[in-house]
Amino acid sequence: MLKIALVVNEPPPYRIPVFNLIAAVPGVQLQVIFCCRREPNRFWDLPAFEFDHAFLRERITTVNGRYIHNNPDVLLALSRFNPDVVVSNGFNPTHLYALAWTLLRRKQFVPMTDGTLNSEQRLSKLHKKIRRFTYARSASYIAASNGGIALYQQYGIDQSRCFKSCLCIDNSRFDTAIKVADKPYDFIFCGRIEPKKNADFALRVAARTAQLLSRQLRILFVGSGSEESAVRRLANQIAAHVESHFHGFASQRDLPALYQSARVFLFPTSADVWGVVANEACAAGLPVLVTPYAGVAGELVVDDLNGFICPLDTAQWAERAASLLGDPQRLQNFGMQSRRLAGDYRFEQAAQGIVDACKLAVYCKSKKNTRSQHALGRR
Repeated sequence: MLKIALVVNEPPPYRIPVFNLIAAVPGVQLQVIFCCRREPNRFWDLPAFEFDHAFLRERITTVNGRYIHNNPDVLLALSRFNPDVVVSNGFNPTHLYALAWTLLRRKQFVPMTDGTLNSEQRLSKLHKKIRRFTYARSASYIAASNGGIALYQQYGIDQSRCFKSCLCIDNSRFDTAIKVADKPYDFIFCGRIEPKKNADFALRVAARTAQLLSRQLRILFVGSGSEESAVRRLANQIAAHVESHFHGFASQRDLPALYQSARVFLFPTSADVWGVVANEACAAGLPVLVTPYAGVAGELVVDDLNGFICPLDTAQWAERAASLLGDPQRLQNFGMQSRRLAGDYRFEQAAQGIVDACKLAVYCKSKKNTRSQHALGRR
C-alpha cells in the first residue's frame, strides 16, 4: 500500500475531484491535510469529499495581501498518518514543517507548484534558496503546467523527474452549444475585480472595439472586488459605446450559463500562475484574449488558434476582438478549438500525474536503499 499525504492550504473546488480520484486508485491510501477550511477571500462552493482528510488548527498571517499558513500541528498529523510520501503545494512554514518531518523520518517529499518562470522571476534570494534546499531533497516534482516544468529545469532538475498535474474543471458542465446569435453579451469578464485583474482595461477594450465595429457592444462582469466602484464609474462614462452589466459574485452552479451568454472571454490579468477561468471559458466554447502573464498563455490558449495573446495594449486587444466579432465563422472556429483544447485538461490526467510522481519517489528510495545494502555487503 502506497500511503500519500497531501499538505495544501485550503480545499479548492477544482482540486477536490482530483483528490477523490487518487483516493480511489487501488493500492493507494490518501490523506489530504488542509491548513485551513477557507482563506478569507474565498467563497467557493465545494464538491463532496470522498477522501480521508484533516483540517489543522487555523493560524493565518496576512503579509502584503498574501495569506501565510503557520501550522506546527502538521507534524502531529503526519505522525498519525505516517505516509510514505508527502506532497506539498507551497513554501509556507506549514509546508516546510512537512519537509522537515520527511527528513527526520526518512520519508519522501514531493513539491507541487502552480508557479512558472514568469510568476517566480521576482522572488527574493531567500525564497530561491529555500526552493533549492527543498528541490535538492526531493526525488520527483509536480507542476500544473509546462511553464512549471520549465521552472523546475531552471533549478537543474531533469525533465524525466517532473510530472504534470494540470489545473482543470468539469468540462462537461460548460459544454452546451448555444447559437452565437442567441448570446446577449459580446464580452464576459469573470474574476475578482482587483487591480491585477484589470477589469477597467477590459471595459476600455470593449469601448474601442465598439468604435471599430461602429455599434454598441455589451459586456458582462462576473465577480466583485475593491475596484468595482471605479469600474462602474468608467462604465457610466462610456455607456454610449458599451452597455455594461455587473452580475456580482456567482456560484459554481451559475457559471456555465453565464459563460454561455457571451461570445468572447477577456482575461487581461497582470499576474496569474494559471487561470482556471480560462478553462471554464474554453470549455464553454469561447475564444479567449489573454495577456502573456497568465500560465494558460501558450498552453490552453494558443495565439491565433482559439484566442490571442497580447500585452496590455488597448488597440491590439480591440483589433483582435473586432476580428472575431466581425467574422461569425472565425468566431465559431476559435470556439471549437477552445473546446478541443479544454478537453486535454481533465481530472483523471491531474490525478495520474500526482500518483506517478509519488510512485517514482518511492522507487528512487527503494533503489537507493538497495545500493546501500549492496555497498555494506561488499565491506
